[in-house]
Amino acid sequence: MRTARLHGAGDVRLADEPDPVPGEGESLVEVRSVGLCGSDLHWFAEGGIGDAVVARPLVLGHEMAGVVRGGPWDGRRVAIDPAIPCLRCEPCLDGNPNLCLTIVFAGHGRCDGGLRGLMAWPSHRLHPIPDTITDDEGALLEPLGVALHAYDLAHSRLAQTVAVVGCGPIGLMLIQLARLAGATRVLAADPLPHRLAAATGLGAEPLDGSAPEAGLVFEVAGSDTAVEAALRAAKPGARVILVGIPDGDRTSFPASIARRKGLTLVMSRRMGEVYPRAIALAAQKRVDLTSLVSAAFPLTEIGAAMTTAAARTGLKIVVHP
Repeated sequence: MRTARLHGAGDVRLADEPDPVPGEGESLVEVRSVGLCGSDLHWFAEGGIGDAVVARPLVLGHEMAGVVRGGPWDGRRVAIDPAIPCLRCEPCLDGNPNLCLTIVFAGHGRCDGGLRGLMAWPSHRLHPIPDTITDDEGALLEPLGVALHAYDLAHSRLAQTVAVVGCGPIGLMLIQLARLAGATRVLAADPLPHRLAAATGLGAEPLDGSAPEAGLVFEVAGSDTAVEAALRAAKPGARVILVGIPDGDRTSFPASIARRKGLTLVMSRRMGEVYPRAIALAAQKRVDLTSLVSAAFPLTEIGAAMTTAAARTGLKIVVHP
């Protein structure tokens, strides 16, 4: 099979490797679509993310959909949950498997991800998807799950104003979830005109000086500028959910804004067990995932795909292994 491995910052190489052999409790999946995430771009640009660095050549990609080959599920189309929690540690038992102390995550650390033709993966982390969901939409179920988890952390109320700072794919998903959850107004901010245009196309209003303060704010950019904008957009007593991953593993902001407003800041990490809900939303077309895909590349053009995603001239870039 053809595989794309990250050897270091900016160094992705294609290679032909033996097909994987599924072990006990695993299925062999032909990978059909992989979305490139902001965290993949951190790995590509910096050779790591946070305190995790490339320890060996790594296959990136954790937004994945494919088709099972062989076994009792042969031919079944699936979304691939990239996370394998232990389900035994205290965070798992407390209902927070995304915070598992020994979690294994595709495309991170020593666990290869989806930028390859085939992967063996635990069958219980595969979610069947109906034919109403395309392969690319199936890959986008992972970021939709991230958005759902962030919204769960918000403890949102009906008929409130919601602001989203950062209108990449997850930000655009949060705008749609806010509208589904009964927000009376959704405000959006992004320095890139095409992303702000996508947000307004989904029913958001530009977050500017005339906009009201929001009772719930999502920061989905990862920059200090975005965090400060999120704090300024929040009304006193609001919740601010920090979803973005910062460059350099550090976030700073004016403490006086958050302190004087008495804001609650919540950190959001990956997702809990939300794939079934994400699949239901996508299957019923309650969220628009198709419009978020701006370009698709074959695996042989992985360098161009990474460069295009890093340029942020579109929305979601997908790769078809």
